[in-house]
Amino acid sequence: MTSRIALLGNPNTGKSTLFNRLCGLRAKTANHPGSTVEHQVGRCAIPRGNEIELIDLPGIYSLMLELPESTLCVDCLEGRIGQGRPDGLLIVVDANNLLRNLQFAASALRRGIPTVVAINMIDLAERRGLIIDEGAASECLGIPVVAVSARTGRGIDRLLVALDGLLSTNAASPPARPLPHSEPGSAASCAWAADAFARMAAHSPTQHDASMTAHDRLDAAFTHPVAGILTFAVTMSLLFASIYWLAAFPMDAVDSIFGWVGAALHGVLPEGILRELLVDGVVGGVAATVVFVPQIVLLFFLLALLEDSGYLARAAFAVDGIMRRFGLPGQAFMPLLSSHACALPGIMATRLIPDPRERLTTILVAPFMSCSARVPVYALLTGLLFAGRPLAAGVAFTGCYVLGGIAALATAALVRRTILRGPSAPMLLELPPYRIPSIRGAAVVAIDRGIVFLKSAGTVILAIAVVMWWLSAYPTIAPSPESVDLRNRAVALAATDPERSVQMSADAQRLDDRAQQSGSFAGQLGSICQPAFSPIGLDQQLTVAVLTSFLAREVFTTTVFVLAGAGSEADGDDLGTLESVRSATRADGKPLFNTPTAGSLLVFFVLAMQCLPTLVVVRRETGSWRWPIAQGAYMSCVAYLAAWITFGVLS
Repeated sequence: MTSRIALLGNPNTGKSTLFNRLCGLRAKTANHPGSTVEHQVGRCAIPRGNEIELIDLPGIYSLMLELPESTLCVDCLEGRIGQGRPDGLLIVVDANNLLRNLQFAASALRRGIPTVVAINMIDLAERRGLIIDEGAASECLGIPVVAVSARTGRGIDRLLVALDGLLSTNAASPPARPLPHSEPGSAASCAWAADAFARMAAHSPTQHDASMTAHDRLDAAFTHPVAGILTFAVTMSLLFASIYWLAAFPMDAVDSIFGWVGAALHGVLPEGILRELLVDGVVGGVAATVVFVPQIVLLFFLLALLEDSGYLARAAFAVDGIMRRFGLPGQAFMPLLSSHACALPGIMATRLIPDPRERLTTILVAPFMSCSARVPVYALLTGLLFAGRPLAAGVAFTGCYVLGGIAALATAALVRRTILRGPSAPMLLELPPYRIPSIRGAAVVAIDRGIVFLKSAGTVILAIAVVMWWLSAYPTIAPSPESVDLRNRAVALAATDPERSVQMSADAQRLDDRAQQSGSFAGQLGSICQPAFSPIGLDQQLTVAVLTSFLAREVFTTTVFVLAGAGSEADGDDLGTLESVRSATRADGKPLFNTPTAGSLLVFFVLAMQCLPTLVVVRRETGSWRWPIAQGAYMSCVAYLAAWITFGVLS
């Protein structure tokens, strides 16, 4: 049976970075039954050639706090969830915050589980003049202690040896001084930690103070209510602009690969329904969404670098004052930040907010945060609006996130001044130390998000692509008299005027394609619903694409590709996926996307509630259907009104 070791520690100790270093991409996100707190489970090889299972538990300050993450940690250590008590415990402490981390370690050691302590960020501590004696630390605590740097990999081999020895001996030496029988923060716990620190560590005050002065200056700038917010805005604008520039090359490669696959299938398969299904439905439909994977991966890679550097925590403090003015509590920052990946964990994280009115307010505004599922839509529409101008597209991309944030703040202010009145508490957040971010850790996070997206592409997006192809291909509409006449004339001119003949055949194909679009099941559905979306500039095809996006936002691009007939051979051109969408036309021959339509759609997708699972989670968290119904109706009305105004202004 595989041995199980739980990773435990305070927040900002680099615990998850160490976990990623040990497990890499062999990790997966999981939730124990009955828990809404996310944790990671992965496998790691130890020197004897065996594998152990590592459980990366949430970072906590105490095992005694009545919070979901603390409860999860206690339940795991006591064997009430999973497969019983873990076989060992790996406590991760921050070398730069050793006094407080030792208090937590002492409370965890009293659980009686065989333990190894990893003193992380040792390289950063040494640069600040802190020297830690591993032997003295082991003697003081009575357990193996290894100094490591999860970012650089220093000490990882010795840590694996220590874990191997822990599982083989399954015993610990008595500590040099009895552990305090009190929780972190008490007088006894503080005295014990101070004595332990004096036994195992020493530092140079001069070098330490100089380093702190530099960090204090950075903190003063990054947390300033004006300079901090401006810095955050500039940073995010540059980040999104770099996404367009750097991701262009892999996107072209992905587009070319799918184009080659489609052309190969087109050449091998005989003409008929199977070829149309595979080329236009499967390959073309999936390509229209998968082509944006490089942007998604790069976005999360850069955000992981910013978070690991310690900057995002400072940005949180900079915006805290603004949030409280609009009625949001300081504790809402982390749920709202989590909602930029997905609103579901963000909404579930609001359980950490003690005040029920503040928690409900945060739940109601969380879906305004632009989640990763909207990235393909943003990328497509901003690319259409600012083709060939990556900096302008990056600014527009940033504007989508800003618009969502403004809508969230405005909604919070409205709710807190009407139906959920009350004051907002300030945020208490520990600032992690500045450090050079881990390229490897950021890459693991980015690749993990890309894999999650590709799994979606292999299931939901593929299924919708096939369904939408069928709806657009049936019932089959017979060629119109005009197209038949054009083809007959093209045949007659083939010998005398081949160029004119080819053009007439292409015109006939366009007439057939438009007739098929209008007469198909998808076209009929679009005709019924299109009058409601006409004021924001949508035709039948875009209406259907918006309706399907309520199942999954990211399939908007897939639906557009399939319904617009972007894979057709009318022009005889081998266009890439993005160029095909850009050149798509409406039934009247006008461009499918013009500036007013692209702009109104962009605003609509920023503000609309287009995720049915989110409504289900809101119902579960609030205990009533009235809140998700009101939330969905409110966000849809706001999105429609804003899109209508945008379309009118740009027209």
